[in-house]
Amino acid sequence: MGLVEHSVQREAFEKVSEFRSELYACLASRADTLFELCDALLCTDGPVRTLVDLALAPEHRRGHGALYAGINRGRIDVARLRRTLAGLPLPRASDGRLVLAVDVSPWLRPDADTSSDRSFCHTFGRGLGKHQMVPGWPYSIVAALETGRTSWTALLDAIRLEPGADVAAVTAVQVRDVVERLVEAGQWRTGDLDILVVLDAGYDAPRIAHLLANLPVEILGRMRSGRVMRKAVPVPWICPPQGGRPPKHGGEFVFGDPATWGEVTAVTQTSTTRYGTATAQAWDRLHPRLTRRAAWIDHEGPLPIIAGTVIRLRVEKLPSGGVNKPVWLWWSGAGATPDDVNRCWQSFLRRFDLEHTFRLLKQTLGWTRPRLRNSDAADRWTWIVVAAHAQLRLARPLAHDLRRPWERPAEPNKLTPARVRRGFRNLRAKTGSPAGAPKPSRPGPGRPRGSKNQRPAPSHDVGRVLATGEAYARPAHHKKGTKPRRTE
Repeated sequence: MGLVEHSVQREAFEKVSEFRSELYACLASRADTLFELCDALLCTDGPVRTLVDLALAPEHRRGHGALYAGINRGRIDVARLRRTLAGLPLPRASDGRLVLAVDVSPWLRPDADTSSDRSFCHTFGRGLGKHQMVPGWPYSIVAALETGRTSWTALLDAIRLEPGADVAAVTAVQVRDVVERLVEAGQWRTGDLDILVVLDAGYDAPRIAHLLANLPVEILGRMRSGRVMRKAVPVPWICPPQGGRPPKHGGEFVFGDPATWGEVTAVTQTSTTRYGTATAQAWDRLHPRLTRRAAWIDHEGPLPIIAGTVIRLRVEKLPSGGVNKPVWLWWSGAGATPDDVNRCWQSFLRRFDLEHTFRLLKQTLGWTRPRLRNSDAADRWTWIVVAAHAQLRLARPLAHDLRRPWERPAEPNKLTPARVRRGFRNLRAKTGSPAGAPKPSRPGPGRPRGSKNQRPAPSHDVGRVLATGEAYARPAHHKKGTKPRRTE
């Protein structure tokens, strides 16, 4: 082992040890149980199928009752944990800037009638590949992206969306808090390049850019192919003979009508190994025409002009062989150069690395496996999973390839999070655990045999909000016990 490699591993080992100590300090109540639960999650071999199986791991020295007590009645200092995650080493783009991705991943609970705070989550690919709205807990997650094709991301924040929440407003507040924590941790300083925030098509990118206008961020979001934008008013504007005030909006820019596009600001062509030739076209100073309805109904003063750059990306082929439809992007910057255009669409492709993280959290770490009743318990379990993922990322330089006989060898710096997890038990033996030993205790008497539950759990409707802003209430004739019983 060379001196440089030894220095890197020693620094990584110190980072893992420091984070584990800080994580234990963030666990305000039932810290020993929650910390050992996180260790069991990291050291268990194979995917997590049920939550109670983690109680059988050697790293969890307590019983299954303590496990559920920690999840249901524990307490985590989330604010401190968020600051800790922001202070960890973060990946950066090739130009040195931070690239953040925001997306919503649902924890589906369609049959949990006794679980509160559920809302309808948009899903795709279930059944016959249709779009469906399934009850569950949607979580908005922010992560820092790496360069190149990888399955690694750095999770920075996770919040559960309340029923009827304004996704754009909640996302803007979440991104603002994340950026402020990054600035406080020294991840961004005055003079650095602006942080790029990448969004998918489900977000209102121009509105989020307006809400975050006073932050050092750039917004890049995907737009539907049926959108219509407006061009800037020509300068100088020639007043017609009949007079009148100058217009606020120029001509239409219809995504589906090439005749309305006009002159292209920048064009780039890039050769790729998977998609062939990727052609990107950019048009500057385009904005949506806002109206006083929906999110802008209570806006004070004149409606803003949120100008940006529209990018049209089209590739020569798709790896799956499907139809290569163009992708439309909106960037909050202006005066796009060819380098800016390439940086934007390549950063958007890196957003899909977050999907690999979601698959790891759900299929390997068992994020959505527990059948928890309380939404607060779901939040605690979510932060335990986020902390486990952060430890895997920090332990990445220390892991060895413990591959299965049928798997291909991988370079040490190319291991996936699942392969790093296989050797975490060996690393834990060196870092130690700050959790105390369990105290001897006796199980409680429990409910007397033959007695019935006198406190049934209440049922909750799936959260829905009407157009008036009021919560939806099930009609009286739809509730149980309101229909007269037949006596004949």
